[in-house]
Amino acid sequence: MNKLNLFHYVRKYLVLYLIAFLAMSAGTLLDQAAPLIVQHIIDDVLIARRMEIFTYLLLGILGIGVGRCIFQYTKEYLCDYAGSKIASEVRINLFQKIQSLSANFFDGINSGELMSRVKDDVDRIWDIATFMAILIAEVVIRTITTIYFMMRINWMLALIPVVGMIISGIIAIRMEKQLDDLYENVAQEGSEMNNVAAENLAGVRTVKAFAREGFEIAKFHKHNQKFYELNIDLSRVFVKYNPIIQVITRLLTVVSLLLGGLIVIKGNPLQGGAQMSIGELIAFIQYVGGMIWPMEMLGWLTNGFSSAKASVKRLNKIYSQMPQITDSSDVAGDEELNGALFSAFDINGDISFEHVTYEAPVQKTDDEDDEDDTVAESAEASAETRKILDDVSFTIAAGKTLGIMGSTGSGKTTIINLLKRMYDVTSGSIKLDGIDIRDIPLPALRRAVSCVMQDIFLFSDTIDGNIRLGVRESISTAQVRSALSQSHAAEFVDSMKERENTVIGERGVGLSGGQKQRITIARALARKTPILVLDDSTSALDTETEQEIQQVLAELSGMTKIIIAHRISAVRNADKIIVLDKGRVVEEGTHEQLLAKGGLYKETYDSQY
Repeated sequence: MNKLNLFHYVRKYLVLYLIAFLAMSAGTLLDQAAPLIVQHIIDDVLIARRMEIFTYLLLGILGIGVGRCIFQYTKEYLCDYAGSKIASEVRINLFQKIQSLSANFFDGINSGELMSRVKDDVDRIWDIATFMAILIAEVVIRTITTIYFMMRINWMLALIPVVGMIISGIIAIRMEKQLDDLYENVAQEGSEMNNVAAENLAGVRTVKAFAREGFEIAKFHKHNQKFYELNIDLSRVFVKYNPIIQVITRLLTVVSLLLGGLIVIKGNPLQGGAQMSIGELIAFIQYVGGMIWPMEMLGWLTNGFSSAKASVKRLNKIYSQMPQITDSSDVAGDEELNGALFSAFDINGDISFEHVTYEAPVQKTDDEDDEDDTVAESAEASAETRKILDDVSFTIAAGKTLGIMGSTGSGKTTIINLLKRMYDVTSGSIKLDGIDIRDIPLPALRRAVSCVMQDIFLFSDTIDGNIRLGVRESISTAQVRSALSQSHAAEFVDSMKERENTVIGERGVGLSGGQKQRITIARALARKTPILVLDDSTSALDTETEQEIQQVLAELSGMTKIIIAHRISAVRNADKIIVLDKGRVVEEGTHEQLLAKGGLYKETYDSQY
């Protein structure tokens, strides 16, 4: 799906909307019958003294009230139900769309903006689906029926409210055009403000550590002020036009009552002196009052419609994005390939990088982005790229251990991201068990690789839930306990009141860096996948604990291990070590061989020992 098609959702609940429409129509027609009853009460009962029909007329008013109540409830309930279901489906489908996009999309967009899409923009869709659409239909039906009944009473006098309605419609159209762009700007700035707040709250400890509260408050105030100014601009447009509509509605009643009164008293010379009865005049004035509501609603509905229209445009920018990392058409259509042949546990773990080059797009800064196209432009690859890896080649046999060393920014983590197909190589190929990873189903490939990355992320869940992440049903409690023991996390987990059932806060708040690292190591070990990746995963551990975990890793058999580290102690026992410099493999060999070469590895060794 590359576009939000609201009719696709509405079609599923079309029967409910049809019943709601019929109920609304019936209720509106009952409303239109009320002035006619009032006309008969005045002309036939009060003036003509026909008291025998008075009871029936009163019962008619009571029946209109009861029927209106039933039809109104039916309309409200069905629209609320259908609208809520549609909003729920739009939100989950949008979230699934976001989840399907590749890593490069998230490299160029902030989380606050996406949160604004999922929450605020879908809420505007909810408004349309729940009550605004049916209100628009009610305005149309009420206007048409009111004009019809006014024409029956006095067609010449009815021209006055018709002209007023036309003028109000023109004003509403002009207001909608001005509100359209403003709402998009308000929504964009709202997402920017959300992102500033979310970023600040996520890094509140860093903010306090560097005494940056004043700076962050000023930064938030800047966005809040702009958000305020944009909303004031919205109010100016609304205040500029809405009072005009209000004046027109009030004048309609006055002018209709004045001219209608003259016709009642003197007759209408343009109609051969024909007169209106007092009952007809009162009924006509009530119909004019019925016209006032649709005219006043025009401004409010225009306001809401413009807001929803801007939200649909913003959501469509996300729907227009396509994932760059996908299964090939052959793989996607091959049931055997997606089934038993390439399940994660059928992969042995032979890894081969063959002349791999990777160039990443250079993301534009916020100042360079056009505010109206933030999502679309930030997700697109820039023409300017920078080379991260350059002609990288190496192999590692299944069950062996590969150590990767290099300075910061040399491309170590990029190798892992390419292996998991977070990104695709620019040139060259990566093979797993002799098969190009682009020919392996993505779920099977990624489930075959357990990673402990530099950027530790723990969810607000129990320790047990974080370890079972993604595979809750396939990992037993015994496996969780074993993984905690192997990672030396059991030492502190067992001291907690609820042990592994202890709920930890967002991103593991309350745990030390070393404790969080040990839980993520336990998460990787519990899976027992063919390939285990540790990306600087013991940097926050003390030397003794690191050595104990290295011993556990060394004892793991039947698992290909890739260890990325800055410490020689983490990789010295690897079967092969490669040294990266500026995206190229400059040295390769065992610990002893690299020391003998006297290159970068030897320099690192000398500096550490």
